[in-house]
Amino acid sequence: MLYRTALKYLLNWKNSSKRKPLIIRGARQVGKTQLVKNFSSEFRQYIEINFDETPEKGDFFKNNTVQETIKLIEVDCGFKIVKGEALLFLDEIQAVSEVLPMLRYFYEKIPDLHVIAAGSLLEFLLADHEFSMPVGRIEYYFLGPLSFDEFLKNSNETLLLEYLHSFNFSKPIPESIHQKTINYLKTFFIIGGMPEAVDTWLKTDDFIQTQKIHASILQTYDDDFGKYRKRMNPEFLRTTLKRMPSLVGAKVRYSNIDRHIAPSALNAAIKALAKARIITQIFHSSGNGIPLGAQINYKKFKPLLVDIGIYSFSLSLKLTDIHRDENIIMINKGALSEQFVGQELLHTIPAFIKPELFYWHREKKGSAAEIDYLCQKGQTIVPIEVKAGRTGSLRSLHTFTASKKSKIGVRFNLDTPSIVNVDTQINNIGRAEYKLISLPLYLTGQISRILKNI
Repeated sequence: MLYRTALKYLLNWKNSSKRKPLIIRGARQVGKTQLVKNFSSEFRQYIEINFDETPEKGDFFKNNTVQETIKLIEVDCGFKIVKGEALLFLDEIQAVSEVLPMLRYFYEKIPDLHVIAAGSLLEFLLADHEFSMPVGRIEYYFLGPLSFDEFLKNSNETLLLEYLHSFNFSKPIPESIHQKTINYLKTFFIIGGMPEAVDTWLKTDDFIQTQKIHASILQTYDDDFGKYRKRMNPEFLRTTLKRMPSLVGAKVRYSNIDRHIAPSALNAAIKALAKARIITQIFHSSGNGIPLGAQINYKKFKPLLVDIGIYSFSLSLKLTDIHRDENIIMINKGALSEQFVGQELLHTIPAFIKPELFYWHREKKGSAAEIDYLCQKGQTIVPIEVKAGRTGSLRSLHTFTASKKSKIGVRFNLDTPSIVNVDTQINNIGRAEYKLISLPLYLTGQISRILKNI
């Protein structure tokens, strides 16, 4: 059984006196169903209804009170449900629209019953619903693939993980530990965090078997496209998804996807892939203040794929390629590392908040600049750059901090950690005076803790 940090959250939810029905949101194959099955060991009774596999059970929820629904479920499963000792799991609820509004009545009428719902294409139901949403009666958990920390934990590197979690700038990271972690990072770049791929890799140590899992996941996404037929041409979705890996780290231009498809159709396809959480759109923000999401330019965005393993497979990268290349950060012009950092930063956002990231771009002749990611940590806007190798120009970071009067900046690269005070004049903008925190890529998931300590 794979270790997932989400289990801790579910345990706290189980024991909370303010518990509400929980909806787990996430892309297909990120492990929603398996997570709940593993969690079910905490209960004496477990009832699972998968509406994709048994759509006829949706009738239990149609034109019935919640008490009548429970009676029908009891008849179906063959035993009386004991409130407080039972977990009811409603999977793939997007297949039966009546289930979602019913959740409010579980909260109001049967609060002692633990109820979890999930759905891989749930975002479409949430976007297009014609019923009254149970606002304030449900809570959400956003689940993604395994993080690098979870990958280390499942690789039996508990001591290494504890060491990284205790890192501060009082002592340097020894070079041998640094290189050991870099080697694990290279492996993660190829294997990624999709649970079945990780599990296969850990059990077989067979890269080809893991590739088969990645191919199967992409085929599952492709098979799902038929379900979008009423919304758009499935071929537009296939074309768009096929082009996304080559566009990671770059501003999306529709002409770079397919010149023969109308931009409006490509935009609809991108939004559909984002709703299915197969990709994440990293929108441009002006970065002038909090919240960053209030300053979005929806016409400017960069894509991230759901998982770096899927990304690497789509680019036909091999394990030997990664381990042979010393400057892994420059693979595919640095987009591989930008995918990793973005994916890890999404993990640092509290799981009950919809994950989102932003970037910043200054388009001015002679002084263009781009910050890979903007994050909000407390009341502070943190510009984050992903740089090549152990060095790299900081001109964009200087430009942003000078124009926004920022006092902190973060650089991720392959070097060991360091902190320096930057004081430099940027022509026609002003003075950049800030604390530059340089961190190795593998500490991306620790950024919140490290910034808080600083």
